[in-house]
Amino acid sequence: MRNRTTFILGFLFFVSIVVIGMMANQLKINKENANENGAPTENEAPPTEVAGIAHNPPSMEDLPEGELGEAILRGYNLTNDTSTILRDEAASVEDGEARVNQLSCTSCHAGAGLDEEVSSLVGMAAVYPMYIGRSGQIVTLEERINGCMVRSMDGQKFADDDEDLDAMVAYLTYISEGIPVGAELPWRHQNSIDNLPTPNIADGEELYQKSCIACHAADGAGTGSNTGPKLWGEGSFNDGAGIARMTKMAGYIQNNMPIGAAGTLTDQEASDLAAFVLSQDRPEWGKHDKDWPAGGRPSDIMTKELRQQVKDGTINWDEVLGTKK
Repeated sequence: MRNRTTFILGFLFFVSIVVIGMMANQLKINKENANENGAPTENEAPPTEVAGIAHNPPSMEDLPEGELGEAILRGYNLTNDTSTILRDEAASVEDGEARVNQLSCTSCHAGAGLDEEVSSLVGMAAVYPMYIGRSGQIVTLEERINGCMVRSMDGQKFADDDEDLDAMVAYLTYISEGIPVGAELPWRHQNSIDNLPTPNIADGEELYQKSCIACHAADGAGTGSNTGPKLWGEGSFNDGAGIARMTKMAGYIQNNMPIGAAGTLTDQEASDLAAFVLSQDRPEWGKHDKDWPAGGRPSDIMTKELRQQVKDGTINWDEVLGTKK
């Protein structure tokens, strides 16, 4: 019996070493690819291709019993209604407003990240840790969540020992069940138009007033984080968020808007709308100078300086979009 136990323990140790080696090698490949290939949104390098990956997350009705199931459910609720929950549970209204803006994760990742067509979060636990050029380092899933909290949610990070952070990781891990580490997820990296035509902001505003105000309101204030997220002003995402880039906002608009008619906008219309939305005032990210420490900073991030150039009529869209000959 002792020899059998020793053999089993030795075998398990050997398997763990192999798995750790494979993961370390994947992280190295991801970092090298990110450095060589430039910067898509967040500069996330494409993972290794694994055939036959299906978007088939487990049902929320099949949660495990006990503390794990409770944590997964909490993570789902936080993802689906982030602002309401965190603000309601804050010590004061002021604390809640500082904690998080008026958006939810679902504002960008429809159905708490379960909708395959709208920035799905399924499989995210299988692709992190990964190298991200914007931060210049290998980022864990927890760090990626906190990145969204301070950028897209224009709020505060979770503490390392926060049970809510653990709950969100538990939820993302649950909906990534069955997806192997390093898998190529066909539903990732879809929201980008890398060769945008020069935008016409006046046309974008006209199209916005015609097609977008029913959900997002004429002044961009929105109708609710999950029905029509706030698109600019205090309470919206700051200009350090990935979607504050022209190529990413235009891609998201074209792929997902208007509701019920996604994919009907031309590249020109998507560019016009993105320029109109991103030229409006919004919270500022105070650490632009710390982003992209290894180089490769995109030129299409609509910072305060570029928004002011739009107002002054001095913006050079060829330079912003990288189309200057």
